Amino acid sequence: MRIRALVIRIIRQFLRDKRTLAMMLVAPLLILTMLHLVFNGENYIPKIGLVDVPDPVMEKMDIDDAKITEYESVKAAEEDTLNQAIDGYVVFEGPMLDKIVLEGSDPSVNGAVMKWFQQATKKLLPSQGQLEINVDYIHGSDDMGQFDYFGPVLLGFFAFFFVFLISGISFLRERTSGTLEKLLSSPLRKWEIVIGYVLGFGLFTMLQATLIASYAIYVLGMLMEGSFFYVLLITLMLSMTALTLGTLLSAFANNEFQMIQFIPIIIVPQFFFSGLINLDTISDWLSWLGPVTPLYYAAEALRDIMVRGYGWEAIYGNMLMLAGFSALFMVLNILALRKHRAV
Repeated sequence: MRIRALVIRIIRQFLRDKRTLAMMLVAPLLILTMLHLVFNGENYIPKIGLVDVPDPVMEKMDIDDAKITEYESVKAAEEDTLNQAIDGYVVFEGPMLDKIVLEGSDPSVNGAVMKWFQQATKKLLPSQGQLEINVDYIHGSDDMGQFDYFGPVLLGFFAFFFVFLISGISFLRERTSGTLEKLLSSPLRKWEIVIGYVLGFGLFTMLQATLIASYAIYVLGMLMEGSFFYVLLITLMLSMTALTLGTLLSAFANNEFQMIQFIPIIIVPQFFFSGLINLDTISDWLSWLGPVTPLYYAAEALRDIMVRGYGWEAIYGNMLMLAGFSALFMVLNILALRKHRAV
């Protein structure tokens, strides 16, 4: 009878906590559906530039299964490659193939381009005596591995995840322990409380960002073409975004378990739509999730620095987006404090 009473109490507890029940039943289905849509997407269609292709050569090439753009000069093709409008270009010198130039920052895209090239030139290469074609890389090299490409995403993800979780739970404890209630009863304004918590947690956020970035680059040997200072700045800005989001969502949780329940909704989609999977292979009605998440902009900025070796001019737009997310979450934090007590 005592076991029966305990079982009934647990069942009633779950039935009263509708959010926990929904997370147990709906969240796994949501994540599985997301994985299905992401990994069963379309094959990547490479974007190829052809420079000075003679008409007889073009007739022999099989240019299907690719988005082809013809160029009259190498300079124009190189500019579009740098802007990632195309994945690479093929240069001809008269009737002969001269070289292939790849953008190079994504090994999977490089592989797709080379696979297309081999198929497209099956009829062409025998007439040229199976010449070995030179392959140049604007970014990266043929030694670049998947870890070098995925590394910036993973670096940003772990910084975001742990800061989000720790800050949310810490702020939740401040509220449940009564500390926040006392602060709200003090002369402090709501915006002063929010700024104070953000700066206080921010010191440890800065330490974590420095540690993660340093370990990944200097210990694990992650590819690093640009300035470490910019990597640190991006990671710190992303961590501040996670910090403000974590404290915001903690206002809608009653315990640590409910705070963890936000992970399938907030963290998992960002992981898949931050550039870990090429968004060009995902349906348009689903790929829009990427640009509405902070990790999307952080991952792109980190790749620009770490893989492509760019500077501030390439990342300032993404940095502004991260700053905008942080400012938005801070404003919402101030408004959420009214939920606890009007000051």
